[in-house]
Amino acid sequence: MKILFYKALILASKALGHWVFVLFAWIVSTGYFFLFPRRVGIGVRFYKALFPDKGWHYHLWYTWKQYHNFTDLFLDRMLLARSGAISFRSTGLEHLKEAAKNGTGGVILMSHMGSWEVAALLLKKEIPGIKLLLYMGIKNKEQIEAMQKEGAIQAGIRIIALDKVGGSPFDIVEGIKFLQGGDFVSMTGDVIWNKDQRSVPVRFLGHEAHLPETPHLFALLSGTPLFIFFSYRISRRTYHFSITKPIYVKAASRAERKEAVRKSAQEYAEILEQAVRNHPLQWYHFEPFLGRKID
Repeated sequence: MKILFYKALILASKALGHWVFVLFAWIVSTGYFFLFPRRVGIGVRFYKALFPDKGWHYHLWYTWKQYHNFTDLFLDRMLLARSGAISFRSTGLEHLKEAAKNGTGGVILMSHMGSWEVAALLLKKEIPGIKLLLYMGIKNKEQIEAMQKEGAIQAGIRIIALDKVGGSPFDIVEGIKFLQGGDFVSMTGDVIWNKDQRSVPVRFLGHEAHLPETPHLFALLSGTPLFIFFSYRISRRTYHFSITKPIYVKAASRAERKEAVRKSAQEYAEILEQAVRNHPLQWYHFEPFLGRKID
């Protein structure tokens, strides 16, 4: 969808009702489902690993529902930008509030579970004065995402966009300085944005997967805690935020850093696996993720 069409759709929904937005989003999702079979195959393989005792038709049906659930996020983003009519419940939010109050800051490790852009905007409102640096991936010609990121910037969230080519070393330095200043850095833990990004092999759903090293390394180098954060859409216009207790990534020597990062990444992978088992239709990861099967 192009930005002009997206804006026209928003205007139409204002005049005629949200059903217009929902209808066209459903049509777009259906088109993507039928026009991009390779991506559908990624979803089918994921649900096969998640539900090994089910048949292929079950995995295909879950992929269909996943695609159409994804469009709900666009409506929520629109509603949040227009009227703020999105609410949330939380488990563990006190951990972030305490870190903000004490000035320790930390790494907020998000995933493609629900909408982490909506979560970031709601966190900014819920914890007054919180300073948040958000690392986000960008896609070529993705005009709608650019508009949504602009909304986050206007809300006072610092954005660093990472493309497929790779980011600048200064982007990393800025993140570390942000953490050392007692503020928060947020990034996804389940997507590798570019070919040169360093990754960590983990076990996930009985397969080998590779996760980005950066968030775990940030926590280790800055000495700040890491918080694993999930955002689930539990009903129309309502989310549930789940935040773990602070996790510290420590290494006694430089030689032990690699193993400390690996253990942290594996811990995240295990928590993520439980999250997708509990909310199988809300992990919106459409890129290849599962590697070879591990016995």
